[in-house]
Parts: sequence; C-alpha cells; structure tokens
Amino acid sequence: MRLVPGVDIDHRGTPFTEDLLRQLLRALSDPSTGKPQMGTAKFSGARFTGNAEFDKAQFSGDAEFDEAQFTGYAVFHGAQFSGNAQFHRTQFSDYAGFRMVQFSGYAEFGGAQFHDNAEFDEAHFPGNAGFDGAQFSGHIRFGSARFSGYAGFDGAQFSGGAVFGEAQFSGRARFRRARFSGYAGFDEARFYGETEFGGAQFASSAGFGRARFVVASELGPFVCAGVVDLSRAVFEDPVTLEIAARKVLCKRTRWESTATVRLRYATADFEDAVLSAPVAVTAHPTCFATGDDAVEKSLLSDGCDGVRVTSVQGVDAAHLVLIDADLTDCLFFGAFHLDQIHLEGHTVFAPTPTGWHRRGIRPTRWTRRRTLAEEHHCRAATTAPDDPRQWRPRPHLAPGSTPKPQDVAALYRQLRKALEDGKNEPGAADFYYGECEMRRHDRTATPKGERRILWGYWLLSGYGLRASRAFTWLFAAMSLTVLLLMGVGLPTHDPDPATTGTLHGNQISLSTSTPDPAALHGTWSQRMTWARAEQATRAAVNSVIFRSSGQNLTSAGTYIEMVSRLLEPTLIALGALAIRGRIKR
Repeated sequence: MRLVPGVDIDHRGTPFTEDLLRQLLRALSDPSTGKPQMGTAKFSGARFTGNAEFDKAQFSGDAEFDEAQFTGYAVFHGAQFSGNAQFHRTQFSDYAGFRMVQFSGYAEFGGAQFHDNAEFDEAHFPGNAGFDGAQFSGHIRFGSARFSGYAGFDGAQFSGGAVFGEAQFSGRARFRRARFSGYAGFDEARFYGETEFGGAQFASSAGFGRARFVVASELGPFVCAGVVDLSRAVFEDPVTLEIAARKVLCKRTRWESTATVRLRYATADFEDAVLSAPVAVTAHPTCFATGDDAVEKSLLSDGCDGVRVTSVQGVDAAHLVLIDADLTDCLFFGAFHLDQIHLEGHTVFAPTPTGWHRRGIRPTRWTRRRTLAEEHHCRAATTAPDDPRQWRPRPHLAPGSTPKPQDVAALYRQLRKALEDGKNEPGAADFYYGECEMRRHDRTATPKGERRILWGYWLLSGYGLRASRAFTWLFAAMSLTVLLLMGVGLPTHDPDPATTGTLHGNQISLSTSTPDPAALHGTWSQRMTWARAEQATRAAVNSVIFRSSGQNLTSAGTYIEMVSRLLEPTLIALGALAIRGRIKR
C-alpha cells in the first residue's frame, strides 16, 4: 500500500521506534502544510519506543490507540480528530501532551494510564469525552478545556495535582467516585449542565473559586481531607451541597436561588456571601448516603463530625438558616438583618471563662451563659491574654478591628430578637444579659448614671436573670432586718394601754391611750433572745408581702420596717422575673 496523505492505515500491534514513526508521519505529511494527514488510523496494541510526536496531525477518520504503549513522550499538540478518538487502556509511561487538540467525535480514554504529567489545556471535546477509570500518576491539566458533550471521570484516580481551571462543561460532568490524591483545582470553571461528584474523595484540597454552576442541582456528597474553597463561586439554580471536609470557604459565594448546605467535620466561613434566597446550613448527623463512613474517618479522623461556622460577616442574614451549628468562634459583626436570622436545632455559642479569677484583690467568677465571640475579643483587650481560662482574643486580629462594647451590645440585641421571634425566650435571656453587660462596660455611648443603674441591676439580680442572686440578697436583707429589729426595733416590753374616764351626771366617757414604745432596756445579749427573734422574723416576713405585722415597734423599728417593705418585695419580684425568663416558652 502506497503511503500518501489522507490514506487509511492499520498498524495494530506494530512496534514503532522513534525513527520509524518519524518516517511514517513524514510520508503522510501534506507537502503544502507539513501536517501529517490520515484517514482511519488503527494503532491498537502498538508499542511506541522513544518519543512519539503526532503534533498537528489530522485524523479524518477514527483513530484507534486502544491498549497502545508509549514509553517516551506522547505529543499530540494541535492534533485534529474528525472521527472518534479511542485511547482505551492506553499506557503513557512518560509525558502525554494533548494541548489544543480538537476531538470532533467521541474521545475515549477509559482505563488509560498516565504515569507522568499530562496536559489537555485548551483541548476541545465537541462530542462526549470518557475518562472513566483513568489513572493519572503525575500532574494533569485541563486548563481552559471545553467539553461540549458528556464529560465522564467516574472512578478516575488523580495521584498528582489535577487542574481544571477555566474549563467549560456544557453537558453533564461526572466525577463520581473519583480519587484526588493531590490538589484538585476547578477555579473559574463553568458547569452549564448537571455536575456530579457523588462519592468523590479529595486527600488534599479542592478549589472551586469563581466557578459557576448554572443548572447544577447538587454538588457532592464528597469527602475532602483539606480545604474546599467555594469562594466567589456562583450557584444560579436551587442546589444541595453535601460535603465532608476539614474546612469549607464560602467567601463572597453567590447563591442566586435556594440552597441547602449539608456539612460534616467542617469549619465553614461565609464572610461576605451573597444570599438572594434562603440558604440553610446544617450539620449532617450521619455519613452521606453515597459516602463511605470508613473513608470519612480515615481522612478526617482527628476532627469532630459537627459544623463550626466561623464568620457570617457581610451576609444578609435574613436569608440564612443555621441548624445544629457550633458558633463558638463565629463573627457576626458586619452582618445585615441579624434580627431575622434563623437559628434552629442545637446551636452552640462560646461560654464564659471558667474557674475563679482575680480582679485586683477581688476574686471573681463568671456565671455560665452563652456569649458571642465578639464579646470575648472585646474583653480580651483588657485582660491577660496568656490565661487560657480568660476571655479569648481573636487570632491574628487586624489593628482597629476589635469591636467596641456598643457594637457588641447591638449584636446581642439583634440576635435576642431573632431568638424571641423563634419563641426561644430562655435562649434569648443570655443575649439580653450580654447586651446589658456591654452597655454597663461602655464608657462612651452609655451615660454614667445609666451605667450605675445597670450596675445595681446586675448586682441585685443579674439583670433580672439570676434568681439565685436575687433570693440570696432577699435572704440577706431579711436576716439584716431581723437583726436590726431585735437590736433597736422592738421595745423591751410592750406598753400597757391606760384607760381613763370622766363622769358627767349619769354619763361617763372613757379613753384608752398607748404610750410610745420607745423604751429599750437591757444589754445586747438580753435583746438577742429567741422570743424577740420570733417577733422580728414575723415582722420581716410580713414586710415581704406588703403587710404590716401589727407588732409594736420603736421609732427606729418603724423606719426599718418601711425600708424592708420597699426593698424585700422588689427582690422577690426580681427573683420571680428571673425564673419566668428561664421557663417561658
């Protein structure tokens, strides 16, 4: 058979040396263009020793390289496959280059093995492209590649880095059960069809920065041992994301429709995310349906399977729903419409410092309550940062970014309203406490007189939220009242009434008078008796319920009773208010 440009060739099972292949391609080259031209080319089972250079080759028919072996470079840069291109189970021992290749028909690379780096940058796949089960041992690049039809990478294994930056997937893109051992980059990729990553595993990190998902209804479930970066990505249609990862970045991510983000093991950052419709972020309690619990535990063994949200700054919280989220380190400062955020399920906030601490010469202990990370950062500026039991400063805090007390008070106020609107009155109580605390410590926006009132409110009853404190003060006030009445309030003896009468003819007029019980006799030990204690206790108890005991009192005792009838009912009311705040629904 004479070798001329465009002729069909059949070299199945043929061993090619580098020189022999060069002679073949030279014979098939068009004299006017210098490009090798072939019709149907059959190289199935062929073995290419040395470099195989098919640069700018043109295959007008089908090209078959099934189970072929390339021991050196395999270079197809700029080649054109007008028919189907079949590289099923082909082995590339060295570099494989397919930059700017045009695959007009079906491109089949299923089961192919790339033992070194491979490049498909700017390759165009107008038809379907199959890389199912392919193995990429080196770095693989599909930068700016265009997949107009179906793109299948099911079960593919990427041992090195995999870059799909700026790639376009016009049809369905499938990466189900794919394995990425190195970094997987889909930055600025465009997915115009359904996108499937179910069961995929990322041993390193996965980047989807600035990617656009046009009609994708789901992303995942997949497992990532590192960071899943969705920053500046755009989701145009309703979508469900199911991700088990160490960290998920959604900075400036845009959801133009409703979305459900189900996470496991993840620390999520939603700073400046744009929510045009409701977006629910929830902790998935069990392994995802198509996932493998053993794989999750092997890749994420040292983490908790819950979800920790670290920031919603700059987010319109009216569309945000957080379910079973850990908000211990979450930053709310800068978010919009926080009073409309939805917090559901078991939501965890940062606790107050534990144990006893010294403030000057006074030992102090913080009562247990839920706090915001911003309060920790605000208070940490005035406490010792080296004590792990104290208020926690923000790591790597930028200068001037520490929120002020009035800012934190506003955050507490808005979140309190959100919980109250959700009928979670007991949960809102801690935020009311935090709001009052920030107002009490605010020396710029809160007047001095108001701070003193708040200080008294805090001291007597913990802003009407600490029943034990109010009842402790009530017991102390009643005890003091009893002691004062025993000491100076009760007369030594009750005065005897004296009755006098005047006779006018056959009429008599009588009048009874009781002397002022002001006489006090005897020492203090004589006044401190059980009988006087019983009388004083009866008078103090009656004062609590606004009743007069009817007990004869000295002038000092009368004033003591007046003060107790004003103070003690107030304390019992504060205690009742605190109990109501904890049990109200």
